Amino acid sequence: MRRLSIHDEDFATKFDRIVEDRRESDANVASDVRSIIEQVRLKGDEALVDYTMRYDKHALTADVASWKIGKDQCKVAYDMLLPDVREALDLAATRIRAYHEGQLPEDRDYRDATDTRIGARWNAVEAAGLYVPGGRAAYPSSLLMNAIPAKVAGVDRLVVCTPTPKGAMNDLVLAAAHLAGVDEIWRIGGAQAVAALAYGTRRIRPVDVITGPGNAWVAEAKRQLYGVVGIDMVAGPSEILVIADDRNDPDWIAADLMSQAEHDPTSQSILITDDRAYAAAVEDAVDVLLAQIATGMTATESWAQHGVVVVVDDLLEDAPALANRLAAEHVQIAIDDPEAMFAKIRHAGSVFLGRHTPEAIGDYVAGPNHVLPTGRRARFSSGLSVLDFMKRTSFIELDEAGLAKLGPAAAALAEIEGLPAHARSVTVRLK
Repeated sequence: MRRLSIHDEDFATKFDRIVEDRRESDANVASDVRSIIEQVRLKGDEALVDYTMRYDKHALTADVASWKIGKDQCKVAYDMLLPDVREALDLAATRIRAYHEGQLPEDRDYRDATDTRIGARWNAVEAAGLYVPGGRAAYPSSLLMNAIPAKVAGVDRLVVCTPTPKGAMNDLVLAAAHLAGVDEIWRIGGAQAVAALAYGTRRIRPVDVITGPGNAWVAEAKRQLYGVVGIDMVAGPSEILVIADDRNDPDWIAADLMSQAEHDPTSQSILITDDRAYAAAVEDAVDVLLAQIATGMTATESWAQHGVVVVVDDLLEDAPALANRLAAEHVQIAIDDPEAMFAKIRHAGSVFLGRHTPEAIGDYVAGPNHVLPTGRRARFSSGLSVLDFMKRTSFIELDEAGLAKLGPAAAALAEIEGLPAHARSVTVRLK
């Protein structure tokens, strides 16, 4: 863990290094993924059989059940949940659905002063693919966060790919798939699953958009296949920025910081505070917590390699500029008047206001999407929404009088640009 003070002589240089550190995949991953994509594109199901046995030790055979998980299995998994778990998933799904229904865009259709009819119509993509991780990161909450916005948008066919190592399936993920109304679940993971969704194989029909979290190989596959399909974003390691004064319980802030550190050794947790003694108290609380949690080994590595504590003079004056440089995935503002600071935060994936709003609430039951830009991409992108599963088509309608009003200007501009056929397609209609 690095401790910085705004008064350090080399503070600007050290902070620049933190901002520029993306903690993402290297060239070897890109090369490996390129090879996997090409094999799936050329060999289809044959390549999927090979990679699934090699990486997941799961045999894809002539038996359809080895490839696909049925809706009936998802229903059974949901019915078998303990009542409190089922209630928690139901609550999360209800709140996520309600929030995203509020994001649905409205069509526009009107006539302007020239009586030209113009507007735009929104339509959902026909098919969307969702990647759901297995292994360390088997999260039903991520399935809900990806699948529900797709269904709210009106996607016809919703396809999930998820690895099942040695044939093992995650019942919570299946239950979430039932709740979200997933249409197909394929027992395939990794970059090969992303390639199969993009290009299609004999068994798996291609999709239009691919979303969902994954490891470095999955993220790189999405990056390379953008253009063949749409993607939500290229997600890197998780990150959290906590801005807190000394009126917070150090144990609370320690837990907030470790809520992201426990995801992966490459995750990053950053604290900005205005009290050096309080910074030390939080660091001590982190040490205690790391010895207590089951994910302590992962979180310890993340905190040791990428954790940062920054001490400033005045939170309201100093923290917003630093936060905007970091453009973090999650930003917690744990002070008395979070609104005043929030007004100065321009770049953040999602912001959590006040001392009683831990980031973990946003991960599960608040309603807004937890699929958020990482790696400083909040400077130019937003979290997952229904719009990631929709596209807008504009339309124009003129009558003879309307063309007479607009046509001469269009023809003149076409001639200026050296495109006579453009001009001609207008003037032949003008009397």
